[in-house]
Amino acid sequence: MGEVEVPATALWRAQTQRAVDNFPISGTPLEHDHIHALALVKAAAASVNGDLGVITKEQAEAIAEAARSVADGDYDDHFPVDVFQTGSGTSSNMNTNEVIASLARLAGVDVHPNDHVNASQSSNDTFPTSIHVAAVLGTTQRLRPALETLATSLEAKAEEYADVVKAGRTHLMDATPVMLGQEFGGYAATVRYAVERLDGVLPRVRELPLGGTAVGTGINTPPGFPTGVIARLNELTGEQFTEARNHFEAQGTRDSLVELSGVLRTIAVGLTKICNDLRWMSSGPTTGLAEIHLPDLQPGSSIMPGKVNPVLPEATLMVCAQVIGNDVAVATAGAAGNFELNVMMPVLARNLLESIRLLSTSSRLLAERCVDGITVNEDRMRTYAESSPSVVTPLNRLLGYEEAAKIAKQAMVDGATIRDTIVRLGYLRDGKLTEHQLDQALDVKGMTHP
Repeated sequence: MGEVEVPATALWRAQTQRAVDNFPISGTPLEHDHIHALALVKAAAASVNGDLGVITKEQAEAIAEAARSVADGDYDDHFPVDVFQTGSGTSSNMNTNEVIASLARLAGVDVHPNDHVNASQSSNDTFPTSIHVAAVLGTTQRLRPALETLATSLEAKAEEYADVVKAGRTHLMDATPVMLGQEFGGYAATVRYAVERLDGVLPRVRELPLGGTAVGTGINTPPGFPTGVIARLNELTGEQFTEARNHFEAQGTRDSLVELSGVLRTIAVGLTKICNDLRWMSSGPTTGLAEIHLPDLQPGSSIMPGKVNPVLPEATLMVCAQVIGNDVAVATAGAAGNFELNVMMPVLARNLLESIRLLSTSSRLLAERCVDGITVNEDRMRTYAESSPSVVTPLNRLLGYEEAAKIAKQAMVDGATIRDTIVRLGYLRDGKLTEHQLDQALDVKGMTHP
C-alpha cells in the first residue's frame, strides 16, 4: 500500500496513520470510555493468552500492563481515528493494538500489534465487545447513580410539598386540584421507572460476542479463551459479563445495544416532560404561573437587567433532544447487519455512549443545582386552585353534570368564584344545596384523593 509517515512522537503506527489519512471527516474520535473499555478487553485477553501459552508470560504481562495504563486514560491523545471509519471498527482496534505494542516495547518487551496484542481475537468480536463493556460500565457506574440522585431529590420535594394544594391542568387548561407533592411524586416515579428499565435491558447488554473472532465460528481461538477472558474482565470491572448464547446473533446484530438506546430515549422523553413542567410552573415572575421558584443561577439576559431563566431545565431539554436524535442514528446503524457482521459499529458506539454520558451529567446537575433548591408560592397555588372553574366537578354528584356546567360557565362570564356563583344563583336559598354540602364539595384538598 506504499509508505506512510507517522509522527515521531506518536505511539500509534502505520495502520492507525492510514486511517487518520483516510478518514479526516468529523474530527470526532471515539468516546474515551470506549477506548478505555477496548483496552480492558486487551488486558484481559493478554492475561488469558499468557495462561494458555499463546504468547509468553513476559509478553502477556507487558501487554496487560500497557493496556491497563490505556484504560486509565493516560494515553487518550494517541487515539486520533475518526468515528466515521471502517464499519467494523478495525481501525480503532488496530489503533489500540499499536499503542499497546509501542508501550510494551518502550518497557523493553518485543510485542507485535497483530501477533501478540490481537492474539486469539478479531476486530469483529473485540470491537463490539468493547462497546458492550463501555455501555454497561457507563450505565452502572454513572447513569444509574445519577438517576438515583435525581429520583431522591424529587422524592424529597414530594414529601416536603405533600400538603401544598395547586390547580391541576390538562391540555394546559384548568383542571381539578392536585397536591404539588403528588406531581413531584409522579416525576420521581418516572425516574425510578427509568432505573427499572435499565436494569431490565442490562442482562442482554452484558452478553459479549468475544470468542467469535472473524465470523462467529471462533476460528484461531484456543479452547477456554472466551470464558477465561470474560472471567478476567469481571475481575477487572466488578461486573458480571457473560458469553453470548449465540455468537452468530451476537456478531451479526447489535440488537441489545439498540434496545439500550431505546431505553435511553425513553428516559429522555420522561425528563423532557419533567423539565417542561418545571419551566411552566416557574414561569413569570409576574406574567406567568410563578407557582414555584427555581434557584437563580446566572443572569438570563445581556440586555434585560434582573432577568433570570430556567437554565438547567433548558440545558437538560437540549440533552434530551440530542439523546432522541442519537437513538435514530443507533437504530439506523443497528439495522446495518449484513450476514455475519454489523458494519456501522463505530457510529453506533459513539452515539450510544454519548447518550449515556450526557444523561448522567445532566441528571445529576438537574438534581443538585435545580430540584434541590426549588421553593414554592403556596398562596398563589391555592388561589389558582380555588379559582379554577373545574372545582365545580364534585357537584356532579349533587346537581348533575349539566347543572354543574352551567355554574362553571356563569362563573367564567362573571369572573367570579364557583362558591360565589352558587350563592348568587340561589342554590343555597332554594335548598338544592346545604352549606355543609357546599363546603365539602369545594374543599380543594379533599379533591386530591378518591
